Amino acid sequence: MANRRIDNPILNSPFEAPARHVRFDDDGITDEVVDGRRRSSHLTPIPAVKKRGGRSAQAELEYAEERVDRVVENTFVNQVRDQVDRWRALGHPGVTATTRRLLDHWTDPAREKRFFFCQIEALETAIYLAEFAHKDTGGAFFQNQLRDYADEHNPGLYRVAHKMATGTGKTVVMAMLIAWHTLNKAANPQDGRFTDAFLVACPGITIRDRLRVLEPSDPGNYYDERDVVPPELRARLSRATVVIANFHQFQRREKVNAARTTKALLTRGRADTEGVFTETPDQMVLRVCRAFRTKRSIVVLNDEAHHCYRTKAVPSDVLAAASNGGGRLKLSADEKAEARDREAEGRVWVGGLEAVHAKLGVKTVYDLSATPFFLSGSGYREGTLFPWVVSDFGLVDAIEAGLVKIPRVPVEDDAAPANRDDDAPTYRNLWLRIRDQLPKKRPAKELAAPTEPLLPSVLEGALQSLYGNYATSYRRWDQAGVSATPPVFIVVCNNTAVSKMVFDWVAGWVKADGSVVPGHLKLFSNVVDGRLTSRPSTVLIDSAELESGGTMSPEFKAAAATEIAELKAEHARRHGAGAADDVGDEDLLREVMNTVGKPGKLGEQVRCVVSVSMLTEGWDANTVTHILGVRAFGTQLLCEQVVGRGLRRRSYAVEQSDDGERFPPEYAEVYGIPFSFIPTDGTGPTPKPPKPTTRVRALPEREAAAIIFPHVVGYRWELDDDDRLDASFDKTSELVLSSRDVPTTTDVAGIVGELEVHTLDELRRVREQEVTFHLAKRLLHTEFTGHEGEPKVWLFPTLLGIVKRWMADPHGLVLRDNAFPQLLLLAERQADAVARIHRGIVRTAHGFSRLRPVLREWEPLGSTAAVDFETVKKCWPTRPDRCHVSHVAEDSGWESRLAQALEELPEVVRYVKNQGLGFTIPYTAAGRPHAYVPDFIAGIDDGLGPDDLLNLVIEVTGQRTDAKAEKVATTRDLWVPAVNGHGGLGRWAAVEVTDPWDAHATVRAAVVAHASASPAERIP
Repeated sequence: MANRRIDNPILNSPFEAPARHVRFDDDGITDEVVDGRRRSSHLTPIPAVKKRGGRSAQAELEYAEERVDRVVENTFVNQVRDQVDRWRALGHPGVTATTRRLLDHWTDPAREKRFFFCQIEALETAIYLAEFAHKDTGGAFFQNQLRDYADEHNPGLYRVAHKMATGTGKTVVMAMLIAWHTLNKAANPQDGRFTDAFLVACPGITIRDRLRVLEPSDPGNYYDERDVVPPELRARLSRATVVIANFHQFQRREKVNAARTTKALLTRGRADTEGVFTETPDQMVLRVCRAFRTKRSIVVLNDEAHHCYRTKAVPSDVLAAASNGGGRLKLSADEKAEARDREAEGRVWVGGLEAVHAKLGVKTVYDLSATPFFLSGSGYREGTLFPWVVSDFGLVDAIEAGLVKIPRVPVEDDAAPANRDDDAPTYRNLWLRIRDQLPKKRPAKELAAPTEPLLPSVLEGALQSLYGNYATSYRRWDQAGVSATPPVFIVVCNNTAVSKMVFDWVAGWVKADGSVVPGHLKLFSNVVDGRLTSRPSTVLIDSAELESGGTMSPEFKAAAATEIAELKAEHARRHGAGAADDVGDEDLLREVMNTVGKPGKLGEQVRCVVSVSMLTEGWDANTVTHILGVRAFGTQLLCEQVVGRGLRRRSYAVEQSDDGERFPPEYAEVYGIPFSFIPTDGTGPTPKPPKPTTRVRALPEREAAAIIFPHVVGYRWELDDDDRLDASFDKTSELVLSSRDVPTTTDVAGIVGELEVHTLDELRRVREQEVTFHLAKRLLHTEFTGHEGEPKVWLFPTLLGIVKRWMADPHGLVLRDNAFPQLLLLAERQADAVARIHRGIVRTAHGFSRLRPVLREWEPLGSTAAVDFETVKKCWPTRPDRCHVSHVAEDSGWESRLAQALEELPEVVRYVKNQGLGFTIPYTAAGRPHAYVPDFIAGIDDGLGPDDLLNLVIEVTGQRTDAKAEKVATTRDLWVPAVNGHGGLGRWAAVEVTDPWDAHATVRAAVVAHASASPAERIP
């Protein structure tokens, strides 16, 4: 295994289905890269052979508890995946029109914010099962199998699980699920497959607060931030009711605070007292789900769903088999305590959902988790995958796609083995070497007493070694100007006593006489120059207690008393002397934990986090680079859960390579966690620090340079009954048909026998008059309808004449090779023709003042004030008096050159690059709606003064393509006249810049052209 090291396991594009993978064999992962996608599988622990000889009985017993992991294929997942792959290849047949629009929007390669393949695949799987499986050969089997799993494991709850590694975007998938259901329900309220009521259940307060982005009305919602919904459908999303609850809210609360004896007297020994002092299940549901009001048949989204399952009673024969080596039911004291806690949490969570189902009805439960497995103490074999998992993009897949950091663990050292059978590196499975030297749980008074922290030498060595690597990374980040916040080092301990000892050793401690002792690790010490700092570099956290929302234990408060005092002082410094009195200790520590790595927040400068227990899922600090485990890790599952806290990438900037688009590797250094998925030991070249990022944002002090723009989602005509339409056609009106696009003859032949030629003769026999009729009809129904969507049928004769003129015009239909006009009956060609004819109609002078924009209902106007993002692109600082936004992020040198030109032109009052702005222009190509993102907007004084600027939409064109021509023509012929026709959105024009070094002349010519246009062309 020493030679099985992979320098860079990033093999695939994050946006495409995996095309290569690293092969596993019986000894684990190899260094051999093979073509194709890895089959879904998981590791399950099996008992190791007991090894004897030369050791005490106690040591032999402990060694016998160690296990190995065996690869087990996920047969059901692979069956579903294969069927979904075939369905995708066919173009997703059998879905609703709304679903079709969403799939087109999500998979559009021109998107500014592209979704990862794993996100698309999760949605495709959910859509396939709900909309097409019952029509597909073999698809009904999957639905029946899921119902059988529900009956066996979750009676009454139909559950569908999606396995997605930490950092692959599960929250975005939840937003996509909500959009898919809600928009389909809005389009067809009678369709029982869909709903607009959603209960999002999660394991803690941190995740609950972060999941507010799933509420359509939240200012930072993902539907807008991640462009989940097409603009023309966004208003319908307001129908969704989203309730977000941490599972602790399912706990039935006491209604009356009374002693046990009082309760006994009041109930007089009655057996049935439910609801007297404690909420009934129905009352709990009404409290948690009050926002649903009269809505029924809801969808549940379970975030971190591996917490949500019922334990299974273990029959006596299984117990006997386990004792003979057939499984592992023997648990340590700590493991038993954890199993009890998990069982209690799962009982509350599942019981809450069952109560919701009984009261409101649950249509489907969508489980999302990186690790949907049964754990020890569950009654199932430890590491068993939830059988209702239907899609899988696991950690190794995520590493190979570059979606997460690459965990690196010790693979070799120069220490003598602890025993002759154990040649693992010392810092790999640290717990086995230090557990007997660490303190057990202690009462609060002992933790509060000043005690010098004395660590086992092996643990101290691990801290010093890992810290040495951290210090090197810290210096590299600092020199490269990577971030305003430092890299983060986390330590995960097994109890409060151990975490207190580690914390004091790392950060420093206070003696009985009040003097302070600095910590042993300089960058982590909270003691500087003999005094406690006001901004702690190291914090002590009990994530389990903070996430429950309850009060912290006396033991933890005693351990963290000094730290809490420091944080209160810092909070007061930031928010005023009395501010600390309004914040509880729990709230203060929760804020610190949730803002680690976030500039301008209380936790921004934290470098080290010492955790009493497993760090909570959803803790999304992407600056974690080093992890040390000081606790037991029985399986790879537990290892993955802890390592997952450090796997979130810092940068998602794509780099081009010989193999296509790839994310550059980022690393997490891991000690004390025997993680063995990817044996990357880092002995190759020193990894580069992350690229420096620039925060591009609107600056409040530059508000005078703000630009307001309309959110246009479509176009409509305002016509009187006696209106007469006309059209003019130019080069952009041409539609070329040839056999290059659609073959007109096809040769077919068998292995032997005659060759046969297939043709489109049946299509060719259609009369041309019928072709013009179909084009005119489509033009009428898509472009000339009233407010209620009814076509203005009196316009049909005029439109029919315009269509005939277009087909005969030199700038209309152009036929090449063997092409013929009847090819216009093909849907995509017909849509292209209608789009060109419509623009020709708009281009006539009479039509300019009558075209109107359809604005986004929920947000008709946008502003530069919304821009705020980080980028690794080269950035060009903007002039404070010309641009509301701090920088122009360069996709090429042309952007900075054009920005420079706009800052030089005296006519330009303000400008902005359209990145992170959300300004799009709707257009149609091949019969499908798209959104075009122009490059710049500039506000220009064209002689009417600074209060009446001409807003110029600027497109920088490097290479002229048909797609670019379509976008520019739509802007000029539809968007500009429609927005100007509104009358209340300002004055607008558009220009295409083909040479940024001649931008002055091009922009001035566009302004002159606008000024010379007729009044009807410019403004009503």
